[in-house]
Amino acid sequence: MTGGGEVVEDYRHVSLSLRDHPVSFLRADLTRRRIVTCLEAMEARDGRWLEAAGIVLVRQRPGSAKGVMFITIEDETGIANLVVWTKVFEAHRRTILSAGMVAVRGRIQREGEVVHLVAQRMTDLSAELASVGERDTAFPLPHGRGDEFHHGSPTPDPRGLLPKGLRTRDIYIPDLHIDTIKVRTRDFR
Repeated sequence: MTGGGEVVEDYRHVSLSLRDHPVSFLRADLTRRRIVTCLEAMEARDGRWLEAAGIVLVRQRPGSAKGVMFITIEDETGIANLVVWTKVFEAHRRTILSAGMVAVRGRIQREGEVVHLVAQRMTDLSAELASVGERDTAFPLPHGRGDEFHHGSPTPDPRGLLPKGLRTRDIYIPDLHIDTIKVRTRDFR
């Protein structure tokens, strides 16, 4: 099983993983697209334009905020706080309300210790997040002779074969094809 597949299984069963963060498997692709980490975004100077990406953790649209939405995203380096004005929300409504992972193009706004990324454009990266199960770490560690105990045997395990008298169509395993990651967000509207 790939490293990404293990993370997907962890998220499927307990909604978190102590292994690598799901976005870490996508980092090379995001860097090629000039998308920075959440940490780099939160450390950037005031007024700088940049694009950051992460898994959506929380969406909040308080009644007292006059239509402004606040979103928290997370990647392998930390979190970023987004401010989405009403006009941007209306333009990107579907992406904002349904995406599990987004890329956000916007301007950094600093007020003392508080840092926000004021969104101008949002891109749905849910398809990229769904591909995590097929990905592996950048440098998989090789294993040597005798490591089959830790890394799996090159031959199929006879215990995994079908018992006599059963056909494949008679067996139902609900978690057999878990290959996409689903992160439950907290939506406060």
